Amino acid sequence: DLRGYTVMPGIIGMHNHLFYVARPNEDSQWNSEPPVLVPQMTFSAPRLYLAGGVTTMRTTGSVETYSDLNLKRAIEEGTLPGPHIDVTGPYLEGANSYFIQMHQLSSPDEARQMVDYWADRGVTSFKAYMNITRAELKAAIEAAHQRGIKVTGHLCSVTYKEAAELGIDDLEHGFFVNTQLDPNKKPDACSESEGTYTLEHMDPSGPEARDLIDTLVKHHVAVTSTLPVFESGGIPGRPPLRQQVLDAMTPEAREAYLYNRERPSSMKPPTTDWAMLLKRDMELEHAFTAAGGLLLAGPDPTGNGGVVPGFGDQREIELLVEAGFSPVEAIRIATLNGATYLGKQEQIGTIAAGKNADLVVIKGDPASHISDIENVEIVFKDGVGYDSQKLIDSVKGRYGQY
Repeated sequence: DLRGYTVMPGIIGMHNHLFYVARPNEDSQWNSEPPVLVPQMTFSAPRLYLAGGVTTMRTTGSVETYSDLNLKRAIEEGTLPGPHIDVTGPYLEGANSYFIQMHQLSSPDEARQMVDYWADRGVTSFKAYMNITRAELKAAIEAAHQRGIKVTGHLCSVTYKEAAELGIDDLEHGFFVNTQLDPNKKPDACSESEGTYTLEHMDPSGPEARDLIDTLVKHHVAVTSTLPVFESGGIPGRPPLRQQVLDAMTPEAREAYLYNRERPSSMKPPTTDWAMLLKRDMELEHAFTAAGGLLLAGPDPTGNGGVVPGFGDQREIELLVEAGFSPVEAIRIATLNGATYLGKQEQIGTIAAGKNADLVVIKGDPASHISDIENVEIVFKDGVGYDSQKLIDSVKGRYGQY
């Protein structure tokens, strides 16, 4: 008896990592020791995603790719709980990477070899990263497309327009990391601003934005919205984390998050207006969709640690509503649009006879009150029902550990 409940399609998370970002020996003054690490969350993350209503996800860059491939296999065999996984290969990154666990490409030939190697081992997508060159990106895109595999990117050294013209399929983080207007931007080099200057100065109704959006739509480039990771960056006045999210973290992860959300008094006030940038990105995402662009959704559980699998996917849908989409439009972006990008719209993404029974049972009516999206009680994946609370309880205090 589901009177008072809503059933919606399973969420299709399009920027959903299986790792956590850790900064060794971090303290309340934001001091930490190198290197920044990304420990794998192979146990807790899949359960939290499924508990939050995510029935299909893309890893959107992996660090332990063999672990991700083996996890995907175990989930498909029914020996472990979790969503269906589109395993993205290791980051296609250039020189001077921020993360010590990423391989750094040295040439277009190596980019091509890396794509071929991992495609042979079963990865189903690739992600270019901040320091890749245009030549390396072009080689990777060509090699992937020969295999029928799509490429997305969290870019910096390559601008959005350049990537679109090279044939990229998707761009991550909305319009936050486009560097085309950044001062002193040099070809194939990440700018100091890393895109914040461009976002601040790109009027959504201005000529640069219209030209960029026209280019993306013309080249059929999707854009993945990852609003939660930017909301969590210490913007004043944003709602606090739900207690369930804090309870899922290890004490150490919770402490690190609480340190990160409180700017030390000894530091100068920030010069970047992140609240304005968040609003500007929302406006550009809305304009992109209005122009016919395919907007996807994912939480990106990284940043300062406040975005957690599953909970972050729900928050992304709420923030899409804040961006101006209706609740039903926001849910469609997080479900059908992801299915369409993956070429699986005939199997998942909507509720219809003959489709996969990937369904989320929610107490309340998110079509009227989007915050009800948080009230997930049962998640069906391939017709098998999972108790959301039991999944959450099974990893309580473990996210950040394993």
